[in-house]
Amino acid sequence: MTTRSRTTSGVLSTALGLLVALQTAAAAGTVDTGPVVRNSSGHELLLRGEYEKGLEQLRELYQLFPLNAAYKRNLAEGYAAFGLHQFKQKRYELADENFVKALELYPDDAGYIQLRGICNYLLKKYDVARYELERAKTIRPDSAETLYYLGLVQFDTDNHLQALELWEQALKLSPGRKEIVELLAKARKENAVESVMDRGHSSRFDLAYDPDIDTTFALAILDVLESAANVVGAELGLFPDARVPVGIYKRTDFKTVTDSPDWSGGVYDGKIRLPFGSLNEITPAMRGVLFHEYAHVIVFELTRGNCPLWLNEGIAEMFGRVQYNRPLPALGRAVRDGTLADFKKLEANFSGFSSATAALAYQQSYSLVNYMVTTYGWHRIKQILSGLGSGLSFDQAATVALKDYNVTYDSLVKEWRASLEREMSNK
Repeated sequence: MTTRSRTTSGVLSTALGLLVALQTAAAAGTVDTGPVVRNSSGHELLLRGEYEKGLEQLRELYQLFPLNAAYKRNLAEGYAAFGLHQFKQKRYELADENFVKALELYPDDAGYIQLRGICNYLLKKYDVARYELERAKTIRPDSAETLYYLGLVQFDTDNHLQALELWEQALKLSPGRKEIVELLAKARKENAVESVMDRGHSSRFDLAYDPDIDTTFALAILDVLESAANVVGAELGLFPDARVPVGIYKRTDFKTVTDSPDWSGGVYDGKIRLPFGSLNEITPAMRGVLFHEYAHVIVFELTRGNCPLWLNEGIAEMFGRVQYNRPLPALGRAVRDGTLADFKKLEANFSGFSSATAALAYQQSYSLVNYMVTTYGWHRIKQILSGLGSGLSFDQAATVALKDYNVTYDSLVKEWRASLEREMSNK
């Protein structure tokens, strides 16, 4: 982002400018070279990515000379730089701690306030995010970035009209910005559909549903989702603090809002979206869909969105199939014909697949995850998800989590293929 880049380059320019000034003064014999050395050394450590060591030196120097404005600013910029480093690794809790430390030194710095607001939005701490981003907006009302993220906070907390207004203001400040243009178009479609919906709530979920849907049926869906939250949360070890939004649509409205393929039985894009508008009772198949979609909520939280799609869908299928299991005909044919899909090609979006290709993708994803759980256990899956959440690739995360077995991405797939072939030969 522009703001992050500007802050990082600010650390670099401050460091270089300060070093030149201090070296000149030291040569003239007008300053104590001890603090100069510690300050320049602290900056050098930051520039090399040794943030903790660099901050330790800058912190000690500031404690010795608390009235020195340059040392104070350097320490604050150091905290911000470390926070940005952690932010890029999706370690948002740690990043937030460093942004707070920068703000303790400069409570009204719009850049630090904005960074903390964005960080807390991604942590789904919406109250903190809203407070900080409103503060940043007051100080710097012409920041498109602040307006963009404040709009996201408002939209995700069901304040759609306020979000649209903020994004329209942001677009005026940053004309043609792609993500804002796309977000506005999507939000306007969604708002047109959901503005007339009825509302419901449970302990973990906020529900919007088509007014033609029976309220008893809508609330029964929330009951199943509450059960899913208990089961999936217990297995994967996470019960999110933020409430999860849910939408139940007529099929035509579902298509309008999600632009999903006809074979889609549900979508999670930050909100669980379900095309159940023509139904009126909970079936085993529907329970499977609800458990499947809730599993996506937890996988997204654990991985910060850094998850290959086959793993995400495979885990979701594991939970969904406990409720409603189905045969795997596409997988069986692919094994017999030697036409299994390359998992590297199943790491991104399935939405462009035909129904037949999608069927194989889901069944193959489930089969590999089922093999992983059966062979290594859910605790290893959780370790992989945790690794992904810290910014590792799947190959890196799997290698770390399965190091006792000397398993890599490629060898894992090879083992799974061999197990399928053995299973087919025994039939």
